[in-house]
Amino acid sequence: MKIKTNDKVKITTGKDKGKSGKVTRVVAADSKVVVEGLNVVKKHIKSGKDSGKGQRIEVAMPLRVSNVMLVCPNCSKETRVEYMILESGEKHRICKKCKQTIDSKVKDK
Repeated sequence: MKIKTNDKVKITTGKDKGKSGKVTRVVAADSKVVVEGLNVVKKHIKSGKDSGKGQRIEVAMPLRVSNVMLVCPNCSKETRVEYMILESGEKHRICKKCKQTIDSKVKDK
């Protein structure tokens, strides 16, 4: 998957279109990501012995990966991701617009 935890993404479709946030969790099996503070729904918690009173809480729900775009930390634009394999065999993500690495290990191409 081209989007990882702690990446900044911008939502391209849906009720939160145009908003951006940080990815808190990646569900690779379902091709979904959870973005901090976006796609929030109210969830009802039933009362019980341990939890006390019933309540409504707000929870960020997963979004499909196809509905978000990565924001490059270097050029601050929404971009697609390409991969580059270095001579040492390491694989790095590259911004399609500015050609800089997105990963924090290597800063230049």
